[in-house]
Amino acid sequence: MASGEKFERHRQPWRQDEIQKLHQLAGKGMSVRAIAKALTRSEESVKDRAKADRLRISKLR
Repeated sequence: MASGEKFERHRQPWRQDEIQKLHQLAGKGMSVRAIAKALTRSEESVKDRAKADRLRISKLR
């Protein structure tokens, strides 16, 4: 994360619309960083939720 950039939300439960968007973006092959930015969540949070939902998120090469 860049300096000065921080997430206002901390340990917020996932809402149903966010979960749907995560599935949709992961299905399009977006990176963890792009998905995190789109959902305004940390990359770690996105990774954890994707793992819990057994989603595959593409790795950037």
